[in-house]
Amino acid sequence: MITKNLPNNFFINLSVILFIFLFDRITKLYVIYLYKQNLNSEIFTSKFLNIYLVWNEGIAFGFFSFNQDYLYNILTLIISIVVLVILYFIFKSDGLKKYALIMIFGGAIGNLFDRVVYGAVADFIDFHVGNFHWFIFNVSDIFITLGVIILMYLEFFSSKQNV
Repeated sequence: MITKNLPNNFFINLSVILFIFLFDRITKLYVIYLYKQNLNSEIFTSKFLNIYLVWNEGIAFGFFSFNQDYLYNILTLIISIVVLVILYFIFKSDGLKKYALIMIFGGAIGNLFDRVVYGAVADFIDFHVGNFHWFIFNVSDIFITLGVIILMYLEFFSSKQNV
């Protein structure tokens, strides 16, 4: 399969992770800058997309948000362990599966960085149709979601050969 021929170079893999992390950081820093300039969390609005800064103390899409610091710290520790497990699987994988895990890892460290530095993750992308709003998310969440979709595709639709 063509995905077996993807490069398995440490520096390429590290570059992809750094690109995801830095792209996420730059977008978050820019949105935080705009927020501070406007003193308003609603930065941009349109018919289908709003840029609206919210601080997410939970995990995916705000689930498991806690007010107590010790629960937040336990959640952060669990997320850190999961990130290390993903890193382990990156070294054990190859092909498209490796790049899916790299996307998840890059996004996860972007959000983990926010969690440690800010005490919450900066989310700002708000897609909506009329009054129906999807969960507010960020660039890291996009890469995590893409990585998970690729892993699901590989699990459901690829042959049992090494992909």
